[in-house]
Amino acid sequence: MTPGEADLRPIEAVAAELDIPASALFRFGEHMAKVDPTVFVDRPRRGRLVLVTAMTPTPAGEGKTTTSIGLGDGLRRIGLRTAVCLREPSLGPRFGAKGGATGGGRARIEPADRIDLHFTGDMHAVGSAHDLLAAVLDNHLHWGNEVGLDVRRIAWRRVVDMNDRALRRIVVGLGGPADGVPREDGFDITPASEVMAILCLARDLGDLRARLGRIVVGRRRDRSAVTAEDLGVAGAMAALLRDAFRPNLVQSREGTPVFVHGGPFANIAHGCNSLVATDLALRLAEVVVTEAGFGADLGAEKFFHIKCRAGGLEPAAAVLVASLRALRWHGGAPREALDRDDDATLDRGFANLARHVAGVRRFGVPVVVALNRMAADSERALARVADRCRRELGIEAFVCEHFARGGAGIEALAAHLRDLLAAPRPEPFRFLYPEDRPLLDKIRTIATVLYGAAEVVTEGRAGRDLAELEEAGFGRLPVCIAKTQFSFSVDPALRGAPEGHVVPVREVRLAAGAGFVVAICGEIMTMPGLPRRPAALALDIDPASGRILGLDGTGRP
Repeated sequence: MTPGEADLRPIEAVAAELDIPASALFRFGEHMAKVDPTVFVDRPRRGRLVLVTAMTPTPAGEGKTTTSIGLGDGLRRIGLRTAVCLREPSLGPRFGAKGGATGGGRARIEPADRIDLHFTGDMHAVGSAHDLLAAVLDNHLHWGNEVGLDVRRIAWRRVVDMNDRALRRIVVGLGGPADGVPREDGFDITPASEVMAILCLARDLGDLRARLGRIVVGRRRDRSAVTAEDLGVAGAMAALLRDAFRPNLVQSREGTPVFVHGGPFANIAHGCNSLVATDLALRLAEVVVTEAGFGADLGAEKFFHIKCRAGGLEPAAAVLVASLRALRWHGGAPREALDRDDDATLDRGFANLARHVAGVRRFGVPVVVALNRMAADSERALARVADRCRRELGIEAFVCEHFARGGAGIEALAAHLRDLLAAPRPEPFRFLYPEDRPLLDKIRTIATVLYGAAEVVTEGRAGRDLAELEEAGFGRLPVCIAKTQFSFSVDPALRGAPEGHVVPVREVRLAAGAGFVVAICGEIMTMPGLPRRPAALALDIDPASGRILGLDGTGRP
C-alpha cells in the first residue's frame, strides 16, 4: 500500500486530535509537520506512559515497532486519546540489512517512504552539528592549538549516516602543512553520535545548548578535559539543531498521531526517542506508547535509568514483545526451523522471556506480554506460551495480530492495558542503583541483576578510567552499557538465559554532554558495514510517478 492508498488525513486534522493548533505546526507537505513544544509548556503531564520493549532480538525480528504502532491504534480504537512516540530511521540500516523503521502491514506509519529516507532532515542536522565540531577541532590544531589539546588523546570522531566499513579507521591531515595536522581518525554512524543522544535527552533549547558545551572532545597532556565550549563552537552547533529539536508529527495508517523524533542507537547510546517528544505527548494524550531499542536488558534498562532519570518520567506499564520464532531461536532452533511447531525449543526459549519479565519487574513496572503472531504460528503453540506466562510468571499474554488486522488485531491487549492503567499501582517505580553508587558498582548491578552474570571485570585502562571519572566529578552519572544485543552475555552466540558468565569492560567513554558514562563490553561497532547484498539494491524510483519502489524489499512500490 502506498501513501496515496493509505488515505491519510491532513496533518492539521491529526494535530487537532491532540488539540495542537495549526499555528504550532511547521508543515513538511500535507502529511508531516514539526510541532513547537513551547506552546504547551504550561500544560501539565496527564498522560500515562507505556513502554514497549522485547525479549532478546533474533535474526528473524520480533516486531517491536510494529507492535508499538498497532498498540497505539488499538488504544485509540477503544476510545482513548493516544499518541505514539518512536525513533527516526537511519539511512545506514535502511540501506543495509535491518530495513526501515516505520512498521509493517497494517501497523505502519506514513508517509513511510519519506520517513524512511530523509524525513524532515533531523539526521542530517545532527551529522552537520557533529562534524562542525570535528572540523573546528582540526582547524584549532592547524592554527596553533591554543587550548593545548593532546593529539594522542582526541576522542571526537566524525559521523555519516551510512553503513561504510571503509571509514572506521582513517588518517586525516595528509598532504603537507597547508592541509592540517596528520592524525588517526575515523567515522561512526550518525545515530551513535553523542550529539544525537544530547538532542534526545535535552529538556529545552537552553538545556540543549548547555549539554553541547559540555561535550569532551579530548584531553590535554595533564589529562584535563577539552570541551566544545573551550573550542567556542557549541553555540553554532545549537543553531544547526534549533529546528531539528522540534518533534515531528505523522500518523499511522489508521490515523493515530505519532511523534517520530530522534534516533540514538541502543548500544552506544540509550536507544529512545527524544525526551521533548515524549514530554509533549504526555501533555496532550491520555496514553502515550513509546519503545526502547533492542531487548529489555538494553533498551528498557537505559530507558529507565537514563531517559526517565533525565526527564522525571514514571512509566505506568510495559509491554514485552515476544514471538514463537524468537522463543524457538533462544531454545536452540536453527534459523531454517523457526516456523516448525517444536515444543522442546519453544519451552527452552521461554527462559529468555522469563528473565526479561523479571528484569522489568525489578523496576516496579507492571508487565504484560504481546505475542506477535506470525503467519505460520499455530493456535496450540500460542496458547501454550500464554498459559505458561499466567501459571509461571503471573502475567497475562495476548496474541496480537496487528500486522494483519491493524488496531482490531490488538484490541484485547489494549483493553487489558486500559484496565491496568486505571487500577492502583501495586508498587512504586524505582531504579536499580542510586546516583551516588560508584560507576563500577552500577555496571556490576546491571550485569548481575539483569544479565545473570557472575562478575564484571575491567580490562586494560578501563578500571583506571572509571576511577579518574569518579575523581573528576562524573561518578553520579548513570552508566550506558554497550554490548551485543543478541545475548544477555557479551557473546552473541550465547542464546537463551545464560548464567554465571563474566562481563568484561574493555573501554570506558565519557558522554558528558549526554550525561552518561559508556561502558563498552565485548566487541561493539559504532560504524556498521553493509551485508553481501544490501537492502539498497532493492530500491528504485518510478520515473513516471516519482514513487519509491522496493521499500518492502521486493522491488514493488
